[in-house]
Amino acid sequence: MRIVSLLPSATEIVFALGLGDELVGRTHACDYPPEVEAVPVVTRSTLPAGLSSRQIDRRVRRLLAAGSAPYGLDVDALQAAAPDLVLTQDVCAGCAVTRPQAVEALRACGLDAEVVSLEPTSIEGILHAITTVGAMTSAEDEAIGLVELLRERLGAIEEQVQRRRAAGVRASRVVTLEWLAPPFASGHWLPEQVRRAGGWDVLGREGQRAAQTSWRAVIEVDPEQVLLAPCGFDAQRTADEWARVRRPAGWRQLRAVREGQVFALNAAAYFTRPGPRAIEGIAVLAELFDPSGFDGEAPTDGWMLVVEP
Repeated sequence: MRIVSLLPSATEIVFALGLGDELVGRTHACDYPPEVEAVPVVTRSTLPAGLSSRQIDRRVRRLLAAGSAPYGLDVDALQAAAPDLVLTQDVCAGCAVTRPQAVEALRACGLDAEVVSLEPTSIEGILHAITTVGAMTSAEDEAIGLVELLRERLGAIEEQVQRRRAAGVRASRVVTLEWLAPPFASGHWLPEQVRRAGGWDVLGREGQRAAQTSWRAVIEVDPEQVLLAPCGFDAQRTADEWARVRRPAGWRQLRAVREGQVFALNAAAYFTRPGPRAIEGIAVLAELFDPSGFDGEAPTDGWMLVVEP
């Protein structure tokens, strides 16, 4: 089967199921696993490189309001790929190529490919997306095996969280931001990741879209930890972007800031992409919430401590 993935998370699923040799097209944002570099790119971004989060937000809003999109398909590359299956989404037109865009491009190319939209909003939804890709690619056994491994890993983390809770470790009150300028409180599966890791995302909306919030709201809830996880950024880019954000009045009085508990997360790898590594994201958070209980459990590239100037 010839597969084109229009989502970095779907690309990760394809490789995790052992179908990398069948992937004939990917997005410009697909960067994991490293072998993906050999796969032709079939998308492009209309956003210039080097924009700040505020500049990205403004440009994306203007494009969407005008009926355009920040990401497009390279029709020639898509035609050359000649896919049998295209994996895409309809959750966010500002984050990736959507199903209608894919269908229109395939029609323009005269291609008759199956288009499957993956739209998880929870951890269970992510696991379901894996089995969906498995069913569409005759890799059902591989998908079931992968999901079983992920459930075992998740269960082990949650059991340790419960043991630590019984030992007196209480839930950490956190604010997780999926965008920085303007600030967006977390949504979809990210507040669930926080909960399963032993925390409480006081502004997050589990199972719903991330929503714009205000610095006043962040200051009013006075979190014990602030987690910076802008969509698609790794930890270093997040830290660099945070350095450009003007701090609101009252910021330095926050408990999280006073106690050095502001962290830049590797959102692209473990949090904002609904793929297999989202489970490891829960391990990252568990280590941040309870370092002594989860020492060495999380991937080493999961987070960076932000030192406020």
